Amino acid sequence: MHVFPEDIDYQQLGLEVGVEIHQQLLTERKLFCRCPAGRYSSTHKAEVLRHMRPTLSEMGTYDGTALMEFKTKKNVVYLLDPESVCTYEIDDTPPFLVNQEALDIALQIALALGCKIIDEVHVTRKQYLDGSIPTGFQRTMVVGIDGAIPYKGRTIRILQLNLEEDACREVSDIGHTITFRTDRLGMPLAEIITGADMHTPTEAAEVIRLISRVVRATGKVRRGLGTVRQDVNVSIAGGTRCEIKGVPRIGLIPALVHYEAIRQKQLLELRDALRHRGLFAASLRYEIHKLTDLFTDSAFAPFREAVQRGETLRGIKLVGLRGLLNHPVGAGRTFADELAGRVRVIACLDQSPILVHTDSFPHYPGWETELAAVRERFHMSVQDVVCIVHGSDADTNTAVDEIRARVVEATEGVPNETRQALPGGATDFERILPGPDRMYPDTDHPPTRITAERLARLQMLVPEQPWLRSARYQRWGLSATLAEQIGDGPYAALFERAVQESSLPPRTIAAVLVALVPALTRRGVPLGPILNEHFVELARRAGRAKLNAQQIGAALKELAASPAASVQEVLARVEQKRDRRLLRTVVAQVVREHQALLADSKVAEAKKLRYLMGQVRRQAANAFDGRAAHALLARAVSTPGR
Repeated sequence: MHVFPEDIDYQQLGLEVGVEIHQQLLTERKLFCRCPAGRYSSTHKAEVLRHMRPTLSEMGTYDGTALMEFKTKKNVVYLLDPESVCTYEIDDTPPFLVNQEALDIALQIALALGCKIIDEVHVTRKQYLDGSIPTGFQRTMVVGIDGAIPYKGRTIRILQLNLEEDACREVSDIGHTITFRTDRLGMPLAEIITGADMHTPTEAAEVIRLISRVVRATGKVRRGLGTVRQDVNVSIAGGTRCEIKGVPRIGLIPALVHYEAIRQKQLLELRDALRHRGLFAASLRYEIHKLTDLFTDSAFAPFREAVQRGETLRGIKLVGLRGLLNHPVGAGRTFADELAGRVRVIACLDQSPILVHTDSFPHYPGWETELAAVRERFHMSVQDVVCIVHGSDADTNTAVDEIRARVVEATEGVPNETRQALPGGATDFERILPGPDRMYPDTDHPPTRITAERLARLQMLVPEQPWLRSARYQRWGLSATLAEQIGDGPYAALFERAVQESSLPPRTIAAVLVALVPALTRRGVPLGPILNEHFVELARRAGRAKLNAQQIGAALKELAASPAASVQEVLARVEQKRDRRLLRTVVAQVVREHQALLADSKVAEAKKLRYLMGQVRRQAANAFDGRAAHALLARAVSTPGR
């Protein structure tokens, strides 16, 4: 359970959370071409510059997100490496037919999540004008619908599972230029979409973790940073759906959901405050002026330097909004940050400070005089506020227009947005939430018929559901944590074979595979081939010898050091080392217990030695080695007290 500074009753708030999980599939090739999948590069041999334009949907309408992206006037630069990209990715040649290996994996995941399989898969195009895909659209196809997984006594709906191509990796986004690397572009992705069935931040994270376990259990998805990303859809009663895009780690999700719930709650409170002042969309008044001349010799460095660079300073007066730009919107942010987010993304004004307003004017020498000049220019009343931005003339015009539009939205409540995650649980504007008008059929592909024979073959490959497997492992004596670790890890099949074919306790086998094997691997011990070839035999022999986990780990290390040795030879060495350690321990104990005898000068050394040897033989049992024991005791007898 996560603890946050702000107290909040999620049930009373009406919190609803749905998630979209994007998981890269483990295929040799990309989805619509013959390029290798998973070959990343930090270098490139060519660059392509593109500009994106919106297109009409099948219904003859434009998607709002596409129109917003077009307003940014971005120069999109693609960095190309011929080792991982071809002319398909940069939209110079048509696609190949769908990678059937990827489709099989997507179908298998859909079956594992209890989905109904679409009997004829159609490729569609989904517009993306942010530049992340050079074609301006993503090819995607619905594979399964209406699935479900159990969670804490209730059902989480799996609305849809799609197979789609991954987008580019963003390198930088500065001003009107955004740069992408294309090596990831076109890799197969499974997109899993749940219903809005989670009602706390913790539930959202737990459900994503549960679905991820199902997906990983297939053994056919990529692992590691960047191979899986989560989008989290959050709404509260009276609010609307906002999507937090591309969350890379599950651990970030509780804070993001919590603060998005607070943000929406406080935006609804802001709406009510605006209405209380009689400010509605139709009644909002504003005024726009250039302010460049007021800050030519300003002591405020950002404004003075902006003027020196030839930039425009432009302000917009918002009538009656004084004080409301400082209204909190969660995670230490204010409504002014909401405005600045729109300006940054759509007007491409990203030089700090993005936005300054008269309710929070920075203090510097002469600031009172300059603030008074701003108030005079706008004929401000005590109830007004002015926002100031700087940049090119065209961009500042776009900026003040976006400020006005965002204030209009504030009179309605919570706008539909896609938001990007920031540190500490805060989010910032990324784009307007896409609508259905961005989808249209792909004319390059015929439909793929999913036959009953194909489904029957894939159904046989669907792994046991993780919660069932975890329960079975717990019946074998594993803790819930250890059962999950071994079941979701790469050694589940090896664990099961070792349990079935040896007398070792399952807990010992699991401890070796979950803890000792990774520890040895981190220290550079090459265990990959050894585990596949020898682990089950090692478990059988270790069971008969009643070795513990540490001793089995020692045997694995010996096998890695002596690949030509047999398991039997290695275990003999381990047992010999174990016996020597035990013998030294027993000798030290016997010597401590018989200090009086050793100090007695009337007893001959030979007699002392015979007596002590008998004591050691009795206590060391199978670990007794007469020659080694004699050498250790002889030294103690000849030098009593040491």
